[in-house]
Amino acid sequence: MDNDQPSHKDVWANGAAYEPYVGRWSRLVAPAFLSWLAVPPGNRWLDIGCGTGALTQAILQQADPVQVKGIDRSEGYMAFARQHTHDARAQFEVGNALALPVESGGVDVTVSGFVLNFVSEPDRAVAEMARVVKPGGTVALYVWDYAGKVQFMRHFWNAAAALDPRARDLDEGRRFPLCSPRGLTGLFEAAQLHDVRVHAIDIDTDFKDFEEYWSPFLGGQGAAPAYAMTLTEEHRAALRERLRDALPFAVDGSIPLVARAWAVRGTR
Repeated sequence: MDNDQPSHKDVWANGAAYEPYVGRWSRLVAPAFLSWLAVPPGNRWLDIGCGTGALTQAILQQADPVQVKGIDRSEGYMAFARQHTHDARAQFEVGNALALPVESGGVDVTVSGFVLNFVSEPDRAVAEMARVVKPGGTVALYVWDYAGKVQFMRHFWNAAAALDPRARDLDEGRRFPLCSPRGLTGLFEAAQLHDVRVHAIDIDTDFKDFEEYWSPFLGGQGAAPAYAMTLTEEHRAALRERLRDALPFAVDGSIPLVARAWAVRGTR
């Protein structure tokens, strides 16, 4: 495929566009992640890179916290999270994961969902997560298994790379080798966290039809949608048809897929 040069810039700013692409699936991972953590009630939580608020809302509903503060660099996501989170225990603040606006030892639990691989210095981000947790507190996060079982993304990038070799460099599976049990374990141990464990969380990501699968890639939020919107109409149509041919349709026209997240936890 000979198209305009693809962009390497991931776009994360519009909460309404993010939700149908990844946000709705994030909301399925968060409760399973919290069940695995099994943190007792009455704690103070910090949700780093909280985005549209999926994990923050799950904490409020499931973990009975004293307080949850969500921090994200995107003003757009912060506005969306505030608008859709109606709980006095929740606070949202624009901030940087590499310099958290929280005092050392100021919270009991720090968590982060689907953010670490987008931070310029992941080791520094994990060190910050550890810094703000009290001794004996929990540090935990999860990321997509980009190179493996995030099937709705894998099908997209496989089709894109078959038509345009330059798309391979944008594929999260190639860009984020950190998103693996070995990578996450090494990162947490380097931050001097103890009792480090990794856990796989698998969710069903079923689409009722091809339109429901394809339309989120036109929203421009994330690497794959951002790439799709750099294409000409002709090349985008070619990608769409390649995907239609490759996806595993059920008899009723639905598309049953699976997505895996890797979760990691450690104790300060």
